[in-house]
Amino acid sequence: MSDKINTNYLETYSQLFSEKICSQYFGTKKYMSGQEIIQLTPSNQVNFMIIKSIFEAWQEELEKLKSNPYFDYRDIAVQESLKDFMNVLSRSIKIERIHFEPLLRDAVRQSILLAGDPLLFFQKEIERAKGGTLITYFKNSKKYLKWHPLLLSTLIDRSNMGASYAELKMALKANYEANKHQLEKPEVLLNPLNSVHPINFGELWLIENVHQSLPKSEAESYATDQDKVEIHDEPEHKEAHYSKETFEHHTFTGSTEQGIDPSRVWAKFESEEYNIMKGSITDLQQSVGINQRFMFTKNLFDGNPDQMKLALKSIDQCRTFHEAIQLLNERYVEQLGWNKDSEEVDEFLQLVFRRFEHKG
Repeated sequence: MSDKINTNYLETYSQLFSEKICSQYFGTKKYMSGQEIIQLTPSNQVNFMIIKSIFEAWQEELEKLKSNPYFDYRDIAVQESLKDFMNVLSRSIKIERIHFEPLLRDAVRQSILLAGDPLLFFQKEIERAKGGTLITYFKNSKKYLKWHPLLLSTLIDRSNMGASYAELKMALKANYEANKHQLEKPEVLLNPLNSVHPINFGELWLIENVHQSLPKSEAESYATDQDKVEIHDEPEHKEAHYSKETFEHHTFTGSTEQGIDPSRVWAKFESEEYNIMKGSITDLQQSVGINQRFMFTKNLFDGNPDQMKLALKSIDQCRTFHEAIQLLNERYVEQLGWNKDSEEVDEFLQLVFRRFEHKG
């Protein structure tokens, strides 16, 4: 999630997504209601982001009212009346397409930013909170921001302790660095959006960030391989599909202790938060993020993107998780010297786990 987001692609995607949703909805209706916003898109976070924008617009209007010198908005009766008014108003949302589409477009942009670069998103939230009461702002945000609650909790806790803007940013960054590997992957969070308009993660992330961490020769080689390598069903690749029967009678080149235990890995991920993600990936080749693609190629496949593509394609042709792990054991784990306890192997196996609904 350290990639910089391609703002040009983000703008284009947000516009296409919003046009599709609005064309479907406003083809038969003139106004959008509040209740319909909650169920509008397959992504709850996008829907709540729209409500967040509407709430903030109301807050801005309220601040304008409070600036009027002729009335006492601190009066308890006035505050109670305003609260009742807000409740009535929230049940009476009525927005035409010309006003709603920009809200949806911004909600999609903000949701993708929250998923893909949460540190930058919450840094912007700190800036947005300036001029108001920090603790109130972040507590209100908790109603609408459903992703990465750990980072938002840091802002709530620290603002409640009276932290300054600079201190909030420092605490946020420290918390992010300490927990970034535990945060939900953007591909998982954004997956519901694909049913409306597919996201091209290769275009969403700026590949230059990956290149900057490499020596020039490696960066050029990586870009060339990614752009040009295609896997064809040549004779030496035709054995990529492995049947259950093949694996039941297969003998490993090395001992079973040197391979990955499919039952143990399945049990591990099934007992964690990944359990609900079984079967959430239909095509591994399309689901590996650009940073992951580089990391796996470099650390698991000897820097050979051709070999990694073949591995992903072969796994996609397996019928169960057990078959996929057996394939990895036979072809890659021992031969390429995989460290089974490494972060790269763990992340790769998470993706494989999400590819299958059954252990087999």
